[in-house]
Amino acid sequence: MSEVPERDQPRAEDALIKERKKVYDYINDYSGTGSLEGWIKRIMINECLMIIRKDKKYLKVVSIDEATPQAIYFKDRLVFEELLSLLDELPTGYRTIFNLYAVEGYKHRKIAEQLGISINTCKAQLILARKKLQAMIKERKL
Repeated sequence: MSEVPERDQPRAEDALIKERKKVYDYINDYSGTGSLEGWIKRIMINECLMIIRKDKKYLKVVSIDEATPQAIYFKDRLVFEELLSLLDELPTGYRTIFNLYAVEGYKHRKIAEQLGISINTCKAQLILARKKLQAMIKERKL
């Protein structure tokens, strides 16, 4: 797991504290179906999304027409740690949407609902995140 960038450390600590409190407050609501780890992970993701949603400066609204889809390819020598390092360098809005879509597997509709943005904004942010990652990969010749 990658380290939290220093600029985001206080927000990460806030999310962790709020998540732990919710787990303790609602542990009796856990139905026992599915894994406890998954239930706790879901609470943590929601808490992080709530923090991001409250701080609108981390979301950049872009028209879907301004972004063009472009495939991103990784060479075999790009190791996991290098990819995490690149993801950490993305602007928070891009990184959030990229992680929720590409890593966590959420659909655009769910991400848009969670962040309080339009589906088109969500799609545009993902396209721009991919383009930025691709540029960073080319720049570093990974």
